[in-house]
Amino acid sequence: MAASYQQVASLTAFKVRIERKIFMNPRGGDHLAISRVEFEIGDGEFICLLGPTGSGKTATLNIISGLDADFEGEVCFADPDARSRLAYIFQNPRLLPWRTLFENIRLPIKRQPDAAEAAEMWLQRVGLNSFRDIYPGHASLGMQRLAALARGFATRPTILLMDEPFVSLDERTASDLRDVLLDLWRQKKLTVLFVTHDVEEAMRLATRILVYSAAPARVMADIAVPREDGSKPGALLSETSLRRELESALSRKLLRQNSPEEPIATSPGHKVAGA
Repeated sequence: MAASYQQVASLTAFKVRIERKIFMNPRGGDHLAISRVEFEIGDGEFICLLGPTGSGKTATLNIISGLDADFEGEVCFADPDARSRLAYIFQNPRLLPWRTLFENIRLPIKRQPDAAEAAEMWLQRVGLNSFRDIYPGHASLGMQRLAALARGFATRPTILLMDEPFVSLDERTASDLRDVLLDLWRQKKLTVLFVTHDVEEAMRLATRILVYSAAPARVMADIAVPREDGSKPGALLSETSLRRELESALSRKLLRQNSPEEPIATSPGHKVAGA
C-alpha cells in the first residue's frame, strides 16, 4: 500500500485521507477496516472520534502517529516536525515492567533539564505521588493508566492522540482527569484527537465530533459542538439537540455495513448540531 506524509497550511494541524486500510485475516482473506475516510483537524481543535468496536478508530490513530504506514492514502501535517511533538496515549498503558512508575514517566523526557521535576509534577497531578517507586506489576490497571497519562502529558506535546484513556477508571477519577486534560488543552493550545465510545464524554470534551460507521469505516457525521462561550468546551448551547444529532448518526452508522454511499469529506468548516 502507498502511504504519504506531507505538509499542509498552518491553520490546519493535519489532514487525513485513508483510501483503504486492510488487515490480513489469519483465517484467510483480507479484512477491509477503513474505506475512503477523509478529514482535517484545525490547529487547537479538540476532536472526539466515536464509532462501534472494530470500526478502525485505533487503526486511524496508528496511521496518524506513523506507527502504521501500511495503508493507501496520506497524512499531511502543517508542521514538518509535528511527529517529534506528538504524544500517543494507548488503550494499553504499555509501561516498562522493569522501571518504576516515576521512571516510566521520566524516560521519554530524560534529556530535558527539568525531567525529574516534570515527572514528579505529573505524578502529583494524576494522584500517584504516593506510588512513585512501585513497579507496574504491583500497580492496578487503573494506576497503570494514570501513569501512562502522566507520561504522555509530561512530553509537552502539541498534538495529542488518545485511545479511550479513561475507560477502566472509576468515574470520579475519570472526571478529575478530564478536567486536567481540558486545562492542559486550554493552556497549551493542544490539538487533540480523542477516541471514545461514550457520547456523554464526547459532549463534555469536544469542540467537534466525528462519527465512524461500522467497518469498513467511513465518516458518517461531522458535528460541531456549540458552546455558550464559543469553541471552548463548557456549557452547551443545546445539549438536547446535540444528543439527538449524535444518536441519529450512531443509528445510521450501525445500519450502514457495506453501503455504497459516498463518504463525507470533513474539515473545520463543519455542520453545527441542531442548526
